[in-house]
Amino acid sequence: GDIVLLTKPVTLTEGDRVTLTTDVPVATDGTSKPEKLLYAVSLPPVHGQIEHINYPGVPISSYSQLDVVAQKVSDVHDNSHGAGTEVTQ
Repeated sequence: GDIVLLTKPVTLTEGDRVTLTTDVPVATDGTSKPEKLLYAVSLPPVHGQIEHINYPGVPISSYSQLDVVAQKVSDVHDNSHGAGTEVTQ
């Protein structure tokens, strides 16, 4: 089926952590298997990283829609200067 991806920007200030929810990245591919729908982090955040909440401090390069639904993925600001608007796709 067709893949539909909707994203919203995530705004973080120095040191913030935002858990990604289905309000930020949400995608469907016409199946009912969110664990098989994967996101690849092709452009990591400029001032931080994407992390799995079970492994804080370790950047990840991919995660599933199921991880997002379970609120297991965070965008973490690294305390460097400048707040940024990050779009996770």
